[in-house]
Amino acid sequence: MNDMTQSAFHKPKVVGQRTPRVDGEFKLTGRAGYTGELHVEGMLYGYPVPATIANGELEALELDEALAMPGVVDIFHHGNFPKLHRSPNSMGHGDQVSEVRLPFEDERIYYHGQYIALVAAESFEQARAAAQRVVARYRQKTGAVSSLLDGDHDSDEEGQLLESAGSSRGDPEAAFDGSAVKIDEVYHIAAESHLQMEMHATLAEWQGEKLVVHESSQGVFYQRNAMARIFDMPQEHLEVISHYIGSGFGNKLFMWPHAVATAGAARELGRPLKVVLPRQQDMMSGGNRPASRQRIRLGADREGRLTSVIHDSTTETSLVDQYVDACGSATPSFYACDNLAVSQRILPVNHGTPCPMRAPGEVSGIFALETAMDELAVALEMDPVELRLKNYAESDPSSGLPWSSKQLDKCLQSAAERFGWAQRNPQIGSMRDGDEIIGYGMASCTWFAGRQPCEARVELRADGTLFAACGTQDIGTGTYTIVAQTVAELTGVKLSDIEVKLGETSLPAGPLSGGSMATATTLPAVAAAVRDALSALKEVATGSGGAFEGADADSLTVADGAFSDGNRTVSFADVLAANRLASVNGKGSSAPGDEQGEYSFRSFGAHFVEVRFDPGISRVRVARVVSTMDIGRAINPPTARNQVEGGIVMGIGMGLFEKLDYDPRDARLINSNVADYIVPVHADAPEIDVELLDYPDFKFNEFGARGVGEIGLTGIAPAISNALYHATGKRYRDLPVTIEALLADQRSA
Repeated sequence: MNDMTQSAFHKPKVVGQRTPRVDGEFKLTGRAGYTGELHVEGMLYGYPVPATIANGELEALELDEALAMPGVVDIFHHGNFPKLHRSPNSMGHGDQVSEVRLPFEDERIYYHGQYIALVAAESFEQARAAAQRVVARYRQKTGAVSSLLDGDHDSDEEGQLLESAGSSRGDPEAAFDGSAVKIDEVYHIAAESHLQMEMHATLAEWQGEKLVVHESSQGVFYQRNAMARIFDMPQEHLEVISHYIGSGFGNKLFMWPHAVATAGAARELGRPLKVVLPRQQDMMSGGNRPASRQRIRLGADREGRLTSVIHDSTTETSLVDQYVDACGSATPSFYACDNLAVSQRILPVNHGTPCPMRAPGEVSGIFALETAMDELAVALEMDPVELRLKNYAESDPSSGLPWSSKQLDKCLQSAAERFGWAQRNPQIGSMRDGDEIIGYGMASCTWFAGRQPCEARVELRADGTLFAACGTQDIGTGTYTIVAQTVAELTGVKLSDIEVKLGETSLPAGPLSGGSMATATTLPAVAAAVRDALSALKEVATGSGGAFEGADADSLTVADGAFSDGNRTVSFADVLAANRLASVNGKGSSAPGDEQGEYSFRSFGAHFVEVRFDPGISRVRVARVVSTMDIGRAINPPTARNQVEGGIVMGIGMGLFEKLDYDPRDARLINSNVADYIVPVHADAPEIDVELLDYPDFKFNEFGARGVGEIGLTGIAPAISNALYHATGKRYRDLPVTIEALLADQRSA
């Protein structure tokens, strides 16, 4: 990256400024086409039939009554579904799927909600009614594993536990044994549902040998590649489209079996087929954050310097796939400590396959680590903020590389000041307001900063408008807008004259919309495409018959959609018109480079939480959250701040409400609906104060932007549990903290 490119964004006019969403009008007026709302000529509707047991064999399906119902065209199952290939399921080759087992592959039942049939009918109502009349007979097996949190799964005597990733440095066991102050505790987190607003949805249409799939997807290229492997067809014959998404929080990153079932059935039927999962099936078969059990051992000297960190985790996976929710991934880089070990195992259970959920792995691991740090602060009789600053890592302890940019100390200090942390009385239960006991808690937070390869195309048009295209998706976070901001920044063209197209595999290859990587990945490619288009138009302008014929192309400046040589200004449209051209195109690409081996990239932040506990009715509420985030430059500050606010509310759900309940007798999911699966509502939302520091990270990319989607969630749950300890004197190491746990502690007090 040269200094000229870098300095171009030190004082941006559009990038980093408050910008209304360019797609806002389409969403407000209902013109945004979500997959579940789409309709094509001759379309049928599909409705999956889920297994009602979690462990066993499907002996028979009684279909006659369902097939005879009005509008039913066919019912697909193991006996009549086409034989397909599995995807290689490779991140490196871009064909990873959420569940590698194909739909109706065999008659073995691995989890409650597994698809055993798919009804196709003329209407959604007819398909649903018929699906409810399908009768399944099973040979149910005993011994279903309902949850990591049920029973003792700490040993692998029965071969259930599988070893996963690990890392270490120094001699953590010896250092822990010799530490002056020790913390050794176990933390549990229940499985959670993504519970995104928009259900999983697929619309598949075969056009001869070509397959067009509309999907609610966070990764259209991964789905295209995987489907090409599954259906044994050239990628060029497949198109996956996802223009608008009603969120996914990670469960739409990779393709699920319902999409394969929809495409396979559509080919057999010779008609387009759409499947929109009902909420129950979405929760049973569309991914979740797996439950975790984590043991944290911290050793420190009397001054509070960490001497040992040992983080052991076990998380759930399914019987049909191995998914690792890497709880210890942030631990090696979080605090300065010479002796550290991280290890992880996975336990196969009779659930649908878990998958990434907002801040996967790290949010769970940070709950355990930051709660343990609070426990260490109590043992040392030290302020929790002081303890974190004492163990501040000036460079990445894991790699030894310098940080590209790190302002965690400023986050802690600024948030503490705005929160009023200095007024905290550390004595348990000492702060009161009427019947309520006030608790103050805090936690640091972090999320890695990553980039992926990306391509983009930009077109300068004779009517004065610009067109920008990239295959990446906008999952509701504002990607359309930040792409338009980038084009406007480099050309001076008004946002209203910029058209952005995303979410199609026919467009230049774009990244997954996940891991808080889309912004840092997409914008450099878009910028490169803009510069390439401008370069092409400058050649036109300075060439024969051009408005600046004979001039040095590099001498022309760009502003307000026009070129200038210092004496006169000519718009892009006039340059094109003078040469009778309709448009010029530019292509651009970007990818991680040498900087990856020179610096360590992470975002950091701090959350301060006030909880209020009324012991008379065992009511806990989060009253106030003050947060400061170091995310580099926020491209569109209001939407970036909104991402943090959403993460905070989601963290309240993780801390106090959300839990998937599986029947310990047979592993069936009990609360697969929004009536019984509890999430925060408006009444639970606290007063939220979010500050975004503005320290652009130009070592990471020319825009100085790192991701913001995940980091707002990390650290909230431990800040809540730490505040509860300050209020009640009880240490809550299991999430969510339920009213039953509060009542039990009151009875035992």
